[in-house]
Amino acid sequence: MGVTDPAGPVMDRDEVDRALARLGAEHEAIETSLLALQDHAGRRLLEGAELTGVTQQRWQAAEASITLLWAYFDAYTAALRSAREIRARRRWSNREDLTELTELLRGASVTVPGGTGPTAVAKLSESFSLTTLVDRMNELYASSLDLVVTADAVWSALPARIDLLAAELQRTRRLAHSVGVRPGEHPAGDDLERITRTLTALRADVVSDPLAFWVRAEGSSAPGGGRPDTTVYDREARALEDVRREIDAVLTVRQDAEARLIRLRDVLSRADRTLAEARTARGEVLAKIAATEVPVVGGPPTVLQEQLAAAAEYRRHAQWHRLSPLLESLEQRADDELLRARESLSAVTAPLAVRAELRGRLDAYRAKTSRNGLAEDPLLVERYDAARRMLWSAPCDLRVAEQAVLRYQQAAAELLGAPGVPRQGGPEDRRGGSS
Repeated sequence: MGVTDPAGPVMDRDEVDRALARLGAEHEAIETSLLALQDHAGRRLLEGAELTGVTQQRWQAAEASITLLWAYFDAYTAALRSAREIRARRRWSNREDLTELTELLRGASVTVPGGTGPTAVAKLSESFSLTTLVDRMNELYASSLDLVVTADAVWSALPARIDLLAAELQRTRRLAHSVGVRPGEHPAGDDLERITRTLTALRADVVSDPLAFWVRAEGSSAPGGGRPDTTVYDREARALEDVRREIDAVLTVRQDAEARLIRLRDVLSRADRTLAEARTARGEVLAKIAATEVPVVGGPPTVLQEQLAAAAEYRRHAQWHRLSPLLESLEQRADDELLRARESLSAVTAPLAVRAELRGRLDAYRAKTSRNGLAEDPLLVERYDAARRMLWSAPCDLRVAEQAVLRYQQAAAELLGAPGVPRQGGPEDRRGGSS
């Protein structure tokens, strides 16, 4: 849309013809833009919607602007038609015609009803030049188109995405209900209720006040320059994804619950058997080993059996959301209990292991002396019998028995010529030797 000078010297015929051609082209462009605005889907939606908030306020102003815009265009059309009629009177316009055309084309000759455009104050009527009128229409058109394009962009983007997320939310709620994740019983159930309320309110707000969900691009002056504000939508989408992961964990528990319960029973049963073995072994140690501190063996913790029974109840009643954390806790504690039972058994049977090691060492040296033809040596026979009586009698004093085994080892080593076995006490006493 061009700009002309204010009324001044009378225009000649060439200037008039050029001005009419330019104004005619502007008229066609304006008419095309107005018809496109009239048919814009966003404008039709705005006309039929129950608007609230900032959108309602701006649309009321925009409707007045569009009405005024058509009034301006009608006045512009009438003025252009009048100028064309004057120019068509004669092939060679006289000065009177040129003076009239100059006033019409350059002067403030177009009177239109007063309105509330972007910069206008309400008046009964206003007069403009054609150039000023075009500028005013450009302002009204730009502001109206910006509102229509912005609202349409929000409506095209957010409600459809919210509906898709809401559909996914419904599927998630049905799945959650099937595994016992319900409001008031599980945090994820409460989250689903909150997400449902938020999405319902968000969709209603977007439909009634789309302009409240628009982020204008920095430095952009183009109509609809910006993007829909998806902050709330994105937050709820992330929250729903967190809930889905929680439900997936509960589903995994449902699928594996029986196997995990069987393993728990097995682990606790092994722990109980190990503790029972440790208690039996303690009695045996106290009867067979003298002068030994034997640790007391505790009984199985009843709380684990109670929790295991509770876990089985949760499974029978499909309370997977309660079963999941309980199983995780039980599995760790059951493994710890089995480890404790094994450590108790090892601690209790340690003296028997020491006695078995001494017996094995004594027999190993006996076999070695036999291979070297020394098994009938009187000193070795005497010391072997002494050590054996100590190790195979009850109760066995391990400290005394160990000294007896060491004396036999020392005597065997001397006969075999293999020094290195520590000597016990003072000088050795061998039969047939010095005392």
